[in-house]
Amino acid sequence: MQFKDLQKQYELLKDEIDRSVQSVCSVAHFISGPEVGKLEAQLAEYVGVKHCITCANGTDALTLALKAWGLGAGDAVFVPDFTFFSSGECPATEGCTCIFVDVDPKTYNMDPARLEEAVEAVVREGSLRPRAVVAVDLFGQPAEYDRIRAVCDKYDLLLLEDGAQGFGGSINGKMACSFGDISTTSFFPAKPLGCYGDGGAVFTDNDEWAALLRSIAVHGKSGDDKYNNIRLGLNSRLDTIQAAILLVKFKAFRDHEVSDINKVAVLYGDAFAACGLDKKIILPVVLDNYYSSWAQYTIQLPKGCDRSAVQKGLKEAGIPSMVYYMKPMHRQGAFEGSVSAKADCPVTESICPRVLSLPLHPYMTVDQVSEVVGALSKLI
Repeated sequence: MQFKDLQKQYELLKDEIDRSVQSVCSVAHFISGPEVGKLEAQLAEYVGVKHCITCANGTDALTLALKAWGLGAGDAVFVPDFTFFSSGECPATEGCTCIFVDVDPKTYNMDPARLEEAVEAVVREGSLRPRAVVAVDLFGQPAEYDRIRAVCDKYDLLLLEDGAQGFGGSINGKMACSFGDISTTSFFPAKPLGCYGDGGAVFTDNDEWAALLRSIAVHGKSGDDKYNNIRLGLNSRLDTIQAAILLVKFKAFRDHEVSDINKVAVLYGDAFAACGLDKKIILPVVLDNYYSSWAQYTIQLPKGCDRSAVQKGLKEAGIPSMVYYMKPMHRQGAFEGSVSAKADCPVTESICPRVLSLPLHPYMTVDQVSEVVGALSKLI
């Protein structure tokens, strides 16, 4: 069994993907070919924003946004404590101070009440300027943007949506990657919409920021003249072959993959309920009027359960599993001894030893879901 069955996906899309890649190779326009612009237009329309700027990866997407806003030393950026490292790495690399915020124990996304407490604490302390919030759409479900936006508006904070795991999700029909002043996503192969290498994208409705983002992404170029460099930038472009692959995969993503993976998530819930395991473990929760793209299916094991033993048992049964994430952000070695390491995040501390992510992809069968649940029922 595969954790993310990209081989199965390729089997089904092989002819279209091969034709698309061969078309690029025959023309030999490997950098900034027409497929890139076509993909950007489709992504912007799907998300519902004016501008999509593709780039080399999701980490660069975050960095581009921070650079466009000119954030740096003395600026406080509020980041969930339970997330992938790049959500905090990127602000810190720009010289910002990360203030880590605890998460909701059900959704794993940033707790808006704890966010406001953290902002107020920084204001009272007075040595840092509260400037921005990085809200992460963890495991496929958008963060609580109505409440987070209210905090941002109250304290004049920029909102950066890290939609690396949330692309395809929505709230009341409004799509993920449209909630931030600038929003980003990743096309890492295991993400909801992934390419066959690395890639990312930035989304915004702001014309000035869009032009700046395009400039920074290509060595700080001036307009279309890449040899007239008016600022320091990055070399961060999505190559044409990856765009060609994504055009094919994006059609499947829109047409059936997001709905199919939601059906698999329902199968999991039903199977856990049928065997009574839902009384022992904590299942993922999707809020009312929210729609998840299910980047991961993450459960919480019972307190005191030996997660390593459970993973070992699953592996022996031929079932892969993953842990996202083992360590709170504020305990990462890169932040040791800094202001960022002083975060008070008891929910994150509680869930890190207990979370376990199970195989999930749009092509899973009923029998495969039953196999996973059956194996777990013997181990917990």
